[in-house]
Amino acid sequence: MYATKYSSIFRLNHSVNHIRRSFFNQTYINGQWVSAQSGETFKVYNPANGDEIGSVPDCNIKDAEKAVQAAYNAFQNKWSIKTGKERSVIMRKYNDLILKNKDHLGKILTTEMGKPLKESIGEILYGASYIEWFAEEAKRIHGDVLPITSHNRRALVLRQPVGVCSFITPWNFPSSMILRKAGPALAAGCTIVVKPSEDTPYSCLVLCDLAKEAGFPDGTINVLTTTHSAEIGKFLCEHPLISKMSFTGSTEVGKKIMAQCASTVKKISLELGGNAPFLVFNSADVKQAVQGAMASKFRASGQTCVCANRFLVQEGIYDEFISELTKKTKEQIVGDGFNEKTHLGPIVNKEQYERVLDFISDAKDKGARIVTGGNEKKGKTSGFFVEPAVIADVKLSMRVAQEEIFGPVVAIIKFKTEDEAVKIANSVDVGLAAYMYSQDISQIWRVAERMQTGMVGVNEGIISSVEAPFGGIKQSGFGREGSKYGIEDYVNLKYICMGGLKDVDQSSQ
Repeated sequence: MYATKYSSIFRLNHSVNHIRRSFFNQTYINGQWVSAQSGETFKVYNPANGDEIGSVPDCNIKDAEKAVQAAYNAFQNKWSIKTGKERSVIMRKYNDLILKNKDHLGKILTTEMGKPLKESIGEILYGASYIEWFAEEAKRIHGDVLPITSHNRRALVLRQPVGVCSFITPWNFPSSMILRKAGPALAAGCTIVVKPSEDTPYSCLVLCDLAKEAGFPDGTINVLTTTHSAEIGKFLCEHPLISKMSFTGSTEVGKKIMAQCASTVKKISLELGGNAPFLVFNSADVKQAVQGAMASKFRASGQTCVCANRFLVQEGIYDEFISELTKKTKEQIVGDGFNEKTHLGPIVNKEQYERVLDFISDAKDKGARIVTGGNEKKGKTSGFFVEPAVIADVKLSMRVAQEEIFGPVVAIIKFKTEDEAVKIANSVDVGLAAYMYSQDISQIWRVAERMQTGMVGVNEGIISSVEAPFGGIKQSGFGREGSKYGIEDYVNLKYICMGGLKDVDQSSQ
């Protein structure tokens, strides 16, 4: 049931029943651990050293059909018919199990994704917060009684679960992206079919083990591990029994998913690419801005959709900002995520690693100044490491100023006026997050309101929180995750009109 090499190491350190398994070699469908019907598997590797972690089932359409049917049956006959309180109790137990095993789950995440262990545990806590939050929201999915002009009618509105939901999730947050979507879906009464990234399937699978223990009925949660991403994705998008698709990933793939869902007119949520501007004005506290830049840019080695991508620094503090940021960047230690001294782990795979290096080469070739870093990090391992880079004097024609980098590269652009900065910030076709540093309250309001993004951080580099709605505008997608608004993507409104009622005069006759 589980891969032997790494799981044996983990079991030496953890003997509690909850974490008796770590790296599963089967997937989870209808409450059972199963192999792909074809018998095919694929290997998963540690990005820090290239070691093989283990193998998981390479599911195909037949497995996907089995998972969808299981989810549909569970929705109809098990999960949706529970009361909000009953769902809440199970979800709270699930949250408790995740928190109890946070260190173990963090180690699994670091092994397959590479981020430092402290960050991985932080991700587990962040993901669990969505289960806790929506466990409470499950009891508060209210309807309405509407005022109506007719004496003999009454109008009611119910909120009901949309049905079976499918999630396609990325590798950069392999645990929290699933939990952030699962929280509102499960709270509403939906069942789910998850297709995790082929780079990071284990974080998803171990969450299923805890879900089983928490008491979710069989079929409520189902997982398809696969290398046939396009084929399985299309199948899920077009399946008539799936009512909702939620995808986190690139804008390019998101557009394909949107088109494929059109055939069945599915409800969809898309959290797509970002190209976040990070504006630093002359009035800013430079040290505070540098601190925010470090947190926003280098978390997960720059492999986050909301990380700062284009640093726009006003000319009055341009040199000071670069100097302070360079000092801090040089202090960053790159290495294996299990090393307690490590600040930045590896890039997740060879393709992304080479892409990051190409960004740096393009900027250098076009005249940008490499202030520090940007080199391949050679060491005792064969992992995909890149030294964090600070690139100054960036021009708008360079790739680092136009595309989402998804790596530890700071691209700095000098600007003169507020209008110029806002124009540059809004010049791209995506709009997920933006950041700005200023001590001028009037300027803060002007710029924050002009930013064409779904989220704005003001004098703050980390903005994601369960209490706030997460999502973008423009080609960064639509729909919101988290907050009191998050449940709305997983419910349908049903209007019920009750007629033929007798008013006071008629009832007395």
